Amino acid sequence: MGRESKLSRFIVSFRNVGVLTILVILVLMFAIFTPGNTFIGRANIKIMLALGSEFMIIALGVGLLMIAGEFDLSIGSVLAFCALIFTWTIELGINPFYGTLITLVCGSLVGMLHGFITVKGKIVSFVTTLGGMMFWRGLTLILSKGTMRPAQTKEFTAFQALTTGKLGGYFPAQGIWFLIVAIVLWAVLHKRRFGNWIFSTGDNKMAARSMCINTDLVKIVCFMIVSCLCAFAAVIQTTRLAAFSSRVGTGWELRAIAAAVVGGTSLRGGRGSMVGIFLGALIIMIIENALVIARLPYEWTYMAFGFVIMFSVLLDLVIEKQVQRA
Repeated sequence: MGRESKLSRFIVSFRNVGVLTILVILVLMFAIFTPGNTFIGRANIKIMLALGSEFMIIALGVGLLMIAGEFDLSIGSVLAFCALIFTWTIELGINPFYGTLITLVCGSLVGMLHGFITVKGKIVSFVTTLGGMMFWRGLTLILSKGTMRPAQTKEFTAFQALTTGKLGGYFPAQGIWFLIVAIVLWAVLHKRRFGNWIFSTGDNKMAARSMCINTDLVKIVCFMIVSCLCAFAAVIQTTRLAAFSSRVGTGWELRAIAAAVVGGTSLRGGRGSMVGIFLGALIIMIIENALVIARLPYEWTYMAFGFVIMFSVLLDLVIEKQVQRA
């Protein structure tokens, strides 16, 4: 058992080093080959951190859920729905701090509903959240009538500074929140008992139950974490844009899964690390940003993400075989 544990830790550590190496290579390559070396320019880095952090925050939660053995395909739709909730609170004149709290509660309830249906109805989470993706997007379109709405919070300078301001006039607040969320989830996953429950639930649910772990509760909480992060990202994004759009978050579902898989999270559950998910999210963001700077058609991003997903899945299968042999 000791050797198997050491081997698993070595494989995860090796995979994280591999992901970090890929990240460094991509940064160097894009820094050299993008027109005018704009990729490493100060303006582009600020844009990446400001815009990309909204997606990466959600990707961290998706990776956590995947370690627990489940998927969430509804994140883009939940993001749009929560953005509408936050916009309503602004229209009603509610202080945005209270509006944020209301939005986070609504997002958590959506995640709890997804988790409850999955574990109690014994439905595959892929199907549950696929239905959720369609339902919440449709509901958002109906309630908003598919139109954009203004969402101004300029008079609340403290709220603006906390959500979309810049530390030292340079580092975007969104990037700071991404780091904070990553550190908190890292501590939960790797330093707390609940993290052990997540790994055990994803690795072998029956064995986890025999150890008196409430696997249903673990999965429901993980679903709630994902949707709560969607709500938080919705607040940040709506504040940054000063407007609501029913089309936000489109296509984020598979990108978030790709980020987790690239970071070494097993598609079968039970294996992964928050450091790896963090690096995987950065890789996905960097690829998309570099293709935009290179002025390539957006269709190229689909090809790039498709290649990244297939390569990562094949690598995951190779590692899985090595673990089984051990």
